[in-house]
Parts: sequence; structure tokens; C-alpha cells
Amino acid sequence: MTIRSGAPIVVAVDGSTSALEAVRVAAQEATVRQRPLRVVHAFIWPLYDVPLIPAPGAPVDAGLRHQAELTVAEAVTEAGKTAPELAVTGAVIDGAATPVLLGESRDAALLVLGSRGLGGFAELLIGSVAVQVSARAECPVLVVKGEARADGPVLVGVDGSALSTEALAFAFEEAALRGTDLVAVHAWLTPTPTGPGDILPLVYDVDALAADEKRVLAESLAGWSQRYPEVPVRQCVAYGAAARVLVQQSASAQLTVVGAHGRGALAGALLGSVSHAVLHHSHSPLAIVRHRRDA
Repeated sequence: MTIRSGAPIVVAVDGSTSALEAVRVAAQEATVRQRPLRVVHAFIWPLYDVPLIPAPGAPVDAGLRHQAELTVAEAVTEAGKTAPELAVTGAVIDGAATPVLLGESRDAALLVLGSRGLGGFAELLIGSVAVQVSARAECPVLVVKGEARADGPVLVGVDGSALSTEALAFAFEEAALRGTDLVAVHAWLTPTPTGPGDILPLVYDVDALAADEKRVLAESLAGWSQRYPEVPVRQCVAYGAAARVLVQQSASAQLTVVGAHGRGALAGALLGSVSHAVLHHSHSPLAIVRHRRDA
């Protein structure tokens, strides 16, 4: 899937501390990718038919819309502090957060979100908007969470699926931009029934299964080192649940990358069980890739 040249990095803000951290990360991403940054605030109040201007006698800088504009202005200023040469614009867009951001994703190179925002659900591990947008966005989504670090590799989950290939493409690009290693992880378990009537062997040749899984990873990586010769690659084949393996290894990564869903019984879900679990528990910023667009 292609996108117009100069497509921006888009970052969502809502006035929260998490959103400002996302702005700083987005500014860094825009700088290394040589793209403009667009700061967006979804302004939901017009949907509820509430007054948006100051009440009679209130200060001129009161009113919900003015506060939304201040939120965007603060984020634009923060981006300028992070990357003074960066072209930054801001917009207040009427609508609920999820549909507004999904609309922005149609023309964005990357959508950057904080892991949690303002409101009654701030105590959850991950914000509901981040979950919904990651599942349906038309560009890669970077959720800023965990520990921000400049060292460590880019970690990518590989399962041999088409979206796994999209995730690999994004991960190699990120590793090249960051000047770091890439760790490609393929986790596996012994076969389990996937439907009624499935007949599985009583005894497995574990060594043969392990060799097959190593082949899956090697075949998935074939050709990528020729395209990105500057990126050192480490292959990791691990026995265990994929989500658990990726979460554990994310502790030493500066970025973790997964496809929105992969193989298995839940492959048809908008956000697969592995990506959903890693989104909630990753120790590093997480990129979820449904579509990768080349400029």
C-alpha cells in the first residue's frame, strides 16, 4: 500500500502526561523519517450539544473549545522543544477520539498514541482508544508505553504470516533509522487441537518440531539482510507462548513490533490475542502493524 510523499507523522493529544510523552516520541520519529508532524486533538463536546464558548462574564480564555486549542498549542510547543527544526502543525477536530484518529490514519505514515489518557479509565493498563485504533488503523500505530530508552534492539515477533512480513518490514526500517540491532523472535508450542475432531499424535519428535520452527524464522528473514545490510540481525527461536516471550524480551528493547494479528484460531480478529497481550504488558514502546505504506 502506498501513500503520498510527505505524509505526516500524526500524534494524538488530550492534555495528559502520557500524550505529551507521545508528542516527544512522535517528534523524534518525524525527525529521523524527515516527515512533518501533525498534532491532533479529538474534540468530542459538539456531539453532546454543550456550550463551547465562555459563559457570560467568564474570562475570554475560558470555554471548552479554547481549552482544546490550548492543549494542541502546548503539544506543538513541546514538539518544537524536542525537534526545533521540525515542521509541526496542530488541529482540533470535532468528533470522538477513535473515529477521528482512524480518519487521520488514512493519510498518515505513522500514528503515535499515549498508552493512557484522561478520564475514568486512566487506571487501566492501556487506554481503550489505543486498543481500538491499533486494531483498525490504516497505518502502523506506535503506542508509547513502558521505559523509553535510546539503547537496546528493535524486537519483532515473527510467525510466518503476511502481517508478520509487514511487521518485519517496519522493524527493519526502524532498526536502520535508529542505528541498532534487530532481534527477530519466533515462539512456538507443541500442536494443540484447533477444532472438534482434530486428531493429534500422542508422541512428538521435539527436535524435529524445533528444526521446523527454526526454518519458519529463517525463511521469513530471507532477503531482508540484503535490503538492510547495515542492520545486524539476531534470530531467536523460543519454546513458549508468543505473548509471554515477547513481553519478557521487550524489557531490553527500545521498540517492540508486532503484526495486528497472525496465524492461529484468532487470525481473523481485528487485534489478535498475541498483539493484544503485548499491547497491555510490553515493557517498551510498541508498534502494531496492520498496513505498512511506502512513500
